[in-house]
Amino acid sequence: MIRQDLIELAARNMRSARLRNALTTMGIAVGVASMVAMLSLGIGLQGFANHQLMKSGMFQTVLVTSRLDMRNMEESASAKPEESPALNDDARARIAALPGVEEVAPEIRAMADVEYGDKTNLTLVAGLPWSTRDEDAVEKVKGRFFSSANAEEVLLQRDFAKKLEQDPDWVLGKTLTVRYAERQSGDSDANLSIERTEKQFRIVGILDEEPFGGMRMVSRARVFLPTGTAEAMRMMQPADTQQLVRSSPGERTYTMLTVRMKSAAYAEKVEESVKTMNFSAYSYLDATRSMRRFFAVLDMFLGIFGSLALAVASLAIVNTLVMAVLERRREIGIMKALGASDADVKKLFFAEAATMGLAGGALGVALGWVIGRAINLGTNVYLHRMKLPAENLWTVPLWLVAGAISFSVLVSVLAGIYPAVRAARLDPVQALRYE
Repeated sequence: MIRQDLIELAARNMRSARLRNALTTMGIAVGVASMVAMLSLGIGLQGFANHQLMKSGMFQTVLVTSRLDMRNMEESASAKPEESPALNDDARARIAALPGVEEVAPEIRAMADVEYGDKTNLTLVAGLPWSTRDEDAVEKVKGRFFSSANAEEVLLQRDFAKKLEQDPDWVLGKTLTVRYAERQSGDSDANLSIERTEKQFRIVGILDEEPFGGMRMVSRARVFLPTGTAEAMRMMQPADTQQLVRSSPGERTYTMLTVRMKSAAYAEKVEESVKTMNFSAYSYLDATRSMRRFFAVLDMFLGIFGSLALAVASLAIVNTLVMAVLERRREIGIMKALGASDADVKKLFFAEAATMGLAGGALGVALGWVIGRAINLGTNVYLHRMKLPAENLWTVPLWLVAGAISFSVLVSVLAGIYPAVRAARLDPVQALRYE
């Protein structure tokens, strides 16, 4: 039997029992729709999580520390210098020269008295790298970001700004004074003195969210200034005593360096290169591997539960085609009498099953898309009521569309195996006598 005759016969047989075939096709569509809706939700949630982390700059960041800071004092004393080098200016320059590195900034945070008008507050002041201007935490800043990497300007956390003014937006454009402990070099490079210093800054912005998603110690600060400005101020930091004991005279060392890449694609290679320099390195890609495993398992379970409805629909396919065998015994007998082989009869029933699977899969994808849009719309209505920004928590990639339709056709063909075999085994003489 040629392919064209096979397609014509299958189409005619599908039209002969329209209601039954339509109901079977709708059952397949419902199964595919549930699978597509669940998987698209899982994919959308994973994409949402990745998007938020990407916008926060976490995927493009590697945190570097000296191995000395990861050990206790006894281990540090016995460690070989080549195994635990100091995280100094030389190391910073070598890291900055790595391919893909955009910025290497030290983590600076110190306690300071902040004076605004007649109010004084003791709080944590931190340096914010210039690259942070591209991150999600400062996209919605009230006011603006720093005008330059060395500007004498500050950003305030909104909660802290509320301590200064009843309406926190009023502080924008005003001046505040920061009093801090400044490190002063003595007569010898090995000596270090501390002097109380104050500096005035202009308030240019208010942050509603903590930078870096609140996942770094510097995010806990309430007053932020450019890292370049913070470096020039030489603020006394909690780890300075430890650095003074361990470092060579005149050598500046860092507790932590934040390495920012041009894109997340460089993060893994930069992390490996830093480790070969005998420094400790950590990127948020390490943490997201567990997250990706979680979403992989979630997608698997969502797909399994969604496929249960499709499995139920496959029983309807078996029932429909078995009924077709009983109703078309004379037709099958005539086909065999005219020379049709068992394989031709099987192909005919497989073609009918595949047609129902293809139509049901296409309709199911469309129905799943509608369900997903409805879920996303309802979620955004809820977020709007909670005064949160709208988010896209649902997505249907092309591979899911193709995969769902292909899976639907495959399940339908498998469901048609028994009816096809039963039809092929009919004795043409007995089939022609059937009334």
